[in-house]
Amino acid sequence: MGSTAGFRDTLVDLIRARHPVLVVETHEAERVIGAVQSIATDPTALRSARQVMCYSVSRGLHYPGDPGRPQVAEAALAAAAAMTRPTIFVFQDLHHFLGSDGQTPDAILVRAILDVAAAFKVGDVPHTLVIVSPALDLPPDLEKVVSVVDLPLPDTDEIEEVLDAIIEANAAGIQNRLTPEDKVRLVHAARGLTRWEAENAFARAIAGDRVLDVTDIDRVIDEKRQTIRKSALLEFVPPAGSIDDVGGLENLKRWLAKRNGSWLPDAARWGISPPKGVLITGVPGCGKSLTAKCMSSLWGLPLLRLDVGKIFSGLVGSSELNMRASLRLAEAVAPSILWIDEIEKGFGSASSAQSGDSGTSQRVFGTFLTWMQEKSSSVFVIATANKIDALPPELLRKGRFDEIFFVDLPTDSERRTIWSLHLGKRLREGEALGGELALTEQLVADLAAGTDGFSGAEIEQAVVAACFDAFAERRALRVEDLQRAVVSTVPLSVTQAEQVATIREWAASRAVAATVSDEPLAPIGPHGISPLDAGPDGGGRKVVF
Repeated sequence: MGSTAGFRDTLVDLIRARHPVLVVETHEAERVIGAVQSIATDPTALRSARQVMCYSVSRGLHYPGDPGRPQVAEAALAAAAAMTRPTIFVFQDLHHFLGSDGQTPDAILVRAILDVAAAFKVGDVPHTLVIVSPALDLPPDLEKVVSVVDLPLPDTDEIEEVLDAIIEANAAGIQNRLTPEDKVRLVHAARGLTRWEAENAFARAIAGDRVLDVTDIDRVIDEKRQTIRKSALLEFVPPAGSIDDVGGLENLKRWLAKRNGSWLPDAARWGISPPKGVLITGVPGCGKSLTAKCMSSLWGLPLLRLDVGKIFSGLVGSSELNMRASLRLAEAVAPSILWIDEIEKGFGSASSAQSGDSGTSQRVFGTFLTWMQEKSSSVFVIATANKIDALPPELLRKGRFDEIFFVDLPTDSERRTIWSLHLGKRLREGEALGGELALTEQLVADLAAGTDGFSGAEIEQAVVAACFDAFAERRALRVEDLQRAVVSTVPLSVTQAEQVATIREWAASRAVAATVSDEPLAPIGPHGISPLDAGPDGGGRKVVF
């Protein structure tokens, strides 16, 4: 059953039961009016025919299509109560006077609604008042009087209708190159948009080059970016590049590639449901966050970053509301990817009774856990953590995430890939860097051998430091610059050897390796120095090229 059809059935039931006042929280008043009109004109829906009247502050109480004239809400409600013909009234703009945005509710308007509700409940003429609002904080007086009805965002069938209508209206002036599969992907990319927003997105896609094809998915996703931007709780992260830009981590990349498209209807033929998410832990600087950013390109889905710090607010109860609002927003733009970077910093204190926030962290964390366990929407959660032992154990149990991956320091083959990626990129982009340095397999092999124990981020920074040396003397990049940068770098595997050893020990039996090791990992000595890198006196690093 489509979202509008389910909403319509709920309205029919409530109107038949003579619920006097209904509240629909939505930005799409036109969809509500359309559903109400279809009910009023359907002889099988209600026992008696109804007319439909609308209200807005600019047009007053009017019939759909009539221009109307400005009118205060209290006068319109009084006129509605005096109607002798059964009517469904759709009122807009009342939220401006009922306490939204922390304002004091208009006492006269609240009383007018209460009077109308009492009159509609027991009156001889069956009337129904439908209040439509994009956001409404109900005054306590009305909480027990009104019935709240949810209008879901358009489903795929409705969005496909919008797309078909636009294609038909512009058939003579555009080229439609969408394959059936491309059309499904384009429609799913528009999930989470209102009909108005979907129409704008499709119209924008057509207006760009008068061609409708799979590349227009990016334009639709950009429309979602506008939706996210209006909220301060989530951040829309633009794609960081191809997943091939991540050096190594072949197990993890293969796992993600196999699940590409699993949110599409075609996946149901294999009896599978969309994956819930993945938790990636490991040594800092080894590609966890970069993988999250590149997933957006791999899957063609919007990437939303949830900053748990923005969730917490000083007002009682507002932190829990912020978390629920963030999760609803992520579901509204589904299918999507929800990224929580360094999740232990946001939820690490949730298992502690000494958090000092009167249990707010635990309640917010509980809201997130329940959503993770029960969500049916196509929101894939990718969480990264550096200190996995700081996370509450209930987050790690089976059913929360589909898999937990461990990202270790890169192996020799991975270091070769990382060196090739960063050096190749710099040499392509920096015209002045080329000339003296040939990016040969032997050079890459030597650099990889000399950076055992380096993370991907440390290799990247070594390339950056070498480029700065070349820039300072306004010359081309040399091998000596790279060697100097490597020798002057003290990697994290040395400065935080104990923490790295702890992470490895935890992951040995609790996580899946993100890569297939092609070499034994060098043991970390008691002073944080790998014996392979120890100098003659046991101190410092000896790097050989």
